[in-house]
Amino acid sequence: MNEAAPNRANLIIADDHPLFRDALRQALLNAAPQDGAPGIGAVSEAGSIDEVMEQLTANPETDLVLLDLTMPGVRGLSGLMNLRARFPDVPIVVVSASDDAAVVRRVADFGASGFISKSLQVSQMREAVSTVLAGGEWFPEDIDLAAEDESELADIAQRLATLTPQQVRVLMMLGEGLLNKQIAYELNVSEATVKAHVSAILQKLGADSRTQAVIMVNRIDALQRDAFALDDVKT
Repeated sequence: MNEAAPNRANLIIADDHPLFRDALRQALLNAAPQDGAPGIGAVSEAGSIDEVMEQLTANPETDLVLLDLTMPGVRGLSGLMNLRARFPDVPIVVVSASDDAAVVRRVADFGASGFISKSLQVSQMREAVSTVLAGGEWFPEDIDLAAEDESELADIAQRLATLTPQQVRVLMMLGEGLLNKQIAYELNVSEATVKAHVSAILQKLGADSRTQAVIMVNRIDALQRDAFALDDVKT
């Protein structure tokens, strides 16, 4: 928690819809602190993943990020993976218009501290945020996170979840088409170190090549896109 203000939590709301950001910000600022949780201090807003990265770099004492999965710079669930890899000490709660059970399980697999559906009542959103700020987790009660999922995508997600934060960063850069020397420059490490990371990534994912590893990440992203497409059909 922020050492300068131990009883006040600093948040970032990351969503590309300004009206939603403002409504959620006001709802959280006007909420009374719950037992065991700090009050809300500063609430910053970000409209893209790049803005989130910039704000976290400038304010590493941030206590919580509320992250939408469908905004500029976020390809899907891999955006959550990348953010967790870059800032592993900052809790992240995904705020989404979709409450597809498979997506919720993958969000948990990739290290999120919670999942909030945008269809929830304001009081429930406040409860979720307070629970995470108090050190807990908050996921929909009607979704069993421990339910067995024998699908191929579930297997891929479990393998991806075994990657270290640095390996995730390397994998994301592979997905951007960067060469080993470019990745080494970005991470300020040697090319030999990057090669070692790539080898470990391929081994953990059971992939035969860099291309296959990137395809596996893209398939996880497709899961989230398909879930939103299904929600659009339902509505």
